Amino acid sequence: MINVMVVDDHPVVRKGIVSMLSIETDINVVGECANGKEAVEKSKHLSPDVIVMDLVMPEMDGVEAIQKIKENNPSEKILVLTSFTSDEKVFAAIEAGASGYLLKDSDPDELVRAIHQVFRGESSLHPQIARKLLNQISKPKSKKPSINELNVLTEREIEVLTYLGKGLTNQDIAENLFVSKATVHTHVSNILAKLNLTNRTQAALFAQREGLEPKQ
Repeated sequence: MINVMVVDDHPVVRKGIVSMLSIETDINVVGECANGKEAVEKSKHLSPDVIVMDLVMPEMDGVEAIQKIKENNPSEKILVLTSFTSDEKVFAAIEAGASGYLLKDSDPDELVRAIHQVFRGESSLHPQIARKLLNQISKPKSKKPSINELNVLTEREIEVLTYLGKGLTNQDIAENLFVSKATVHTHVSNILAKLNLTNRTQAALFAQREGLEPKQ
């Protein structure tokens, strides 16, 4: 059972999301909030597995709420669900620690699938948002890989990080490296801890920014 908290300042939208999720047999809505400030407080005692977070809200916006929630509980998984696609909001939400970014015009099935992906520790990005991130990280590199940052990783962890940068899932990486999926999961956890990153989306952006490429 995945415990979910829904955060949106529009009652009709919020109630609609809650109602839609309530028919899922493996999702349990444990709370709902009308703004970021309320979300920060409720997340402390509700301890949801996944928070579905709007970005533009009164009192405290979604990006600030994500930052504060992650400060209180770095392992908290947050899925942004918004109408906004501006680069400023997309990059700010990902940098703050969101594991996924979905648009409100997505199908209900896409939301349910994204919640499951984020719950499993995977990234979930709307195609339009994924293209924005790829365009950003595909810009010409102005520097070589940061050796001082990468030298904290083992050779195998760098290999895994490289594949994360290509958007591969843990299963795909396991098949490429001929190891178990559980082993890859351990490597990903170690990479995030050593590089002080919040999630695999940030790890993928880091790998792309550093220009890491799989060995031929």
